[in-house]
Amino acid sequence: MTSSPKGSVDREQIYQWVQNLLNPETREQSLAELSKKRELVPDLAPLLWHSFGTITALLQEIIAIYPLISPPQLTAQQSNSVCNALALLQCVASHQETRSYFLMANIPLFLYPFLHTTSKLRQFEYLRLTSLGVVGALVKPDDKEVIQFLLNTEIIPLLLRIMEHGSELSKTVATFILQKILLDDHGLAYICYTYERFKSVTSVLQSMVDSLVREPSGRLLKHVVRCYLRLTDNPRAKEALNRTLMPEQLKDGSINKMIKQDDNSTKRWVQMLQRNLSNSKNTPQQF
Repeated sequence: MTSSPKGSVDREQIYQWVQNLLNPETREQSLAELSKKRELVPDLAPLLWHSFGTITALLQEIIAIYPLISPPQLTAQQSNSVCNALALLQCVASHQETRSYFLMANIPLFLYPFLHTTSKLRQFEYLRLTSLGVVGALVKPDDKEVIQFLLNTEIIPLLLRIMEHGSELSKTVATFILQKILLDDHGLAYICYTYERFKSVTSVLQSMVDSLVREPSGRLLKHVVRCYLRLTDNPRAKEALNRTLMPEQLKDGSINKMIKQDDNSTKRWVQMLQRNLSNSKNTPQQF
């Protein structure tokens, strides 16, 4: 094998690792190597997608651990191997050329069982977080096709459960995904279509604000505030928030004590939120 300059990759070795994914005996090592090198290979996503049998091999790795989810029997080594497979799927999900194919094949659905898990064991948390990373990669660009897919497959209850019971990092990624759904006009309309949907979201957001008072997290607070601000763009939601459903910490400004000094965007969003709520009294609308 020819040596490669630091920061570059040996293309022939990449091709060999991709081919080795088809063999169960060499798959684990190839997953680990490709996962480590994925940032250095800009066209890895098309290579994975268009290589014969590769996506099937990644899905086989994922499906194989379904029986270990409940009751929780997953080992750290098994979790690590599957997370390497998920990292490669995240690469496919985030690439402009392969994102639509990824959706049309319904591949995100293979990750939903991992988002359903509730075990606090580290290997399960790692599995949830990496699965959320794949969905997060999908929603990062503003793509209505992605939002429609997530709404149609009812991901919101899974996100809400993680937002309420996950680790801080999982909560942060799940809330970011919810924020991206809300920022889409169809996503906002979907969540505010019935009072029950709206209330399920605001109940979890309220619970998160209460938790943040006890255990502050600037990055998590940023996404929570942005979700609340976006909800006020819906007249009925804004009125409901103003009446009873807005946390007092956001209404009276005491939340500002939790915002980092240099976090100007969150400070601005809190101010906009308070302004929107004060204006809502002039145009009352109810669910």
